[in-house]
Amino acid sequence: MSKLTANLKEFTIITVAAAIVAASVFFFLVPSTVAVGSISALSVVLANFLPLPVSWINMIINVGLLIVGFIFIGREFGIKTVYTSILIPALLAVFETIFPDNASLTADPFLDMLCYVFASNVGISILFLHNASSGGLDIVAKFLHKFLHMDLGNAMAVAGMCVAVSPIFTQDIKIVILSVMGTYINGIVLDYYLFGSDGKKRVCIISKKLEEIRQFILQDLHSGATIYEARGAYNKEPYDEIITIVDKNEYMKLMTFIEKTDPDAFVTIYTVHKVIYRPKN
Repeated sequence: MSKLTANLKEFTIITVAAAIVAASVFFFLVPSTVAVGSISALSVVLANFLPLPVSWINMIINVGLLIVGFIFIGREFGIKTVYTSILIPALLAVFETIFPDNASLTADPFLDMLCYVFASNVGISILFLHNASSGGLDIVAKFLHKFLHMDLGNAMAVAGMCVAVSPIFTQDIKIVILSVMGTYINGIVLDYYLFGSDGKKRVCIISKKLEEIRQFILQDLHSGATIYEARGAYNKEPYDEIITIVDKNEYMKLMTFIEKTDPDAFVTIYTVHKVIYRPKN
């Protein structure tokens, strides 16, 4: 498979995943007005105050965050994040045009919240596994991580909960409670979709930039790794393979680093069901 064909296939998958996220927002989040922590949810809340559709508010916030992010954080978001940050609000605009009288499919905010959580995380997990994201709160979390030195996972949780309580200005307390519950459940469901119950991945890497990747694992992720000497079956040439076990946040950082450092690296990923080890003193 040529590199162009591989890229087209990957961006097709990312487009389908973004469409799943956008459809989940439009058919479940917008009618229920439940603000499950995301920029899309914040856009639904702000639509009560601004004379703009949710899609336009979403687009303005996402593009604004991308611009500010590039200025103050650097070019670490990648073309995939830029693509999905623009594609999702664009797809929302398409849905708004096709279904101008959109109403709740379940007539129950609680069921809408659950449907959104389980449906949107299908798309989000696909994006995540292709080293992409929906942008938005990911960029806010990077701000908190860089300038307030917060752990990236905690930064995401704080940003999400801030959005979750925002309906207090427009909705009754029931919607606020559902928003907070939904944000919490959302994190659990996404973790389960991506990592199963134990939340770990075993990543095996063969790369010409192995030393740089090793240093990143040790110095930036503060994680461990093992290097094995292997031999190719075709030409019998020896090479080194580095293997590490990472959690969700470490996995995303590692895959982003590998894509920037060596796009041609050969990477295999396995779900880890249990880890038994003696921590170093």
